[in-house]
Amino acid sequence: MYGVLKSILNKFSPYTKPSFGTIKPALLRLEKQEVIITSKSISDGGKVSIMYAINPEGLNLLKTKLLEVDTENPVQFLSNARIRLACAGFLDMTSQQELFKKLEKRAVLIKTDAESKISDNVVSPTYFHRLVLDNTICEYNNFINLLEGLRRGSNS
Repeated sequence: MYGVLKSILNKFSPYTKPSFGTIKPALLRLEKQEVIITSKSISDGGKVSIMYAINPEGLNLLKTKLLEVDTENPVQFLSNARIRLACAGFLDMTSQQELFKKLEKRAVLIKTDAESKISDNVVSPTYFHRLVLDNTICEYNNFINLLEGLRRGSNS
């Protein structure tokens, strides 16, 4: 599990930092679903090591999970979207385009909601609330621009 945690942190630490308490149950669930392969070995010192590998069913599950975007909580959306983009290489070109479009559609909805909170004066935003909403709009504009660039770049 140390190797799995280290690999996740090496690739995704700007987005997530799972604990062993998160990883172990996840690996056990994936093993029970038969989407990963495990093999055990014993070192010269007598310590048991478990190696994990994803199988074809696991890759299909990963692809399905990467494309599940519609029900994202706005609070978690950007973090999850960045992880999905970092894993987009596991998808074929058509699925990558589908992912980019789904992420963009959801990002536009969240950005529009933030814009409406300011323009509709439904909530009378305080100075700080207004700054946070403005920052949210900027973040989503940047993210939408990134997605547009990825869509254009992968079409080339």
